Amino acid sequence: MTTDNTNFFQKVYEVAKRIPYGRVTSYGAIAKYLGAARSARMVGWAMNGSHNMPDVPAHRVVNKIGLLTGKHHFDGTTLMQQLLESEGIEVIDNQIVNFEKHFWDPGKEL
Repeated sequence: MTTDNTNFFQKVYEVAKRIPYGRVTSYGAIAKYLGAARSARMVGWAMNGSHNMPDVPAHRVVNKIGLLTGKHHFDGTTLMQQLLESEGIEVIDNQIVNFEKHFWDPGKEL
């Protein structure tokens, strides 16, 4: 990993740490907030690498339509869903119900 990626990943983690309890955001929204709108996949890679960081709520970052696309990076098959449900977010078929209601846009909130 290059220094540039490390710095970008750190920025991603700083944004993710600010996602409020009971809210979610998307990989693309974080990328856009960081001025790298085409880097949603890189935000996903950062989230994949955050699972040994208990202060980064990676379960609150989903794809642009509310799908739990990162769920296979969590221990256990339903841990990501369980974490979201423990915060009052309903998930059916790996998709957040009322995604717009729970969506947190760092571009507007930070």
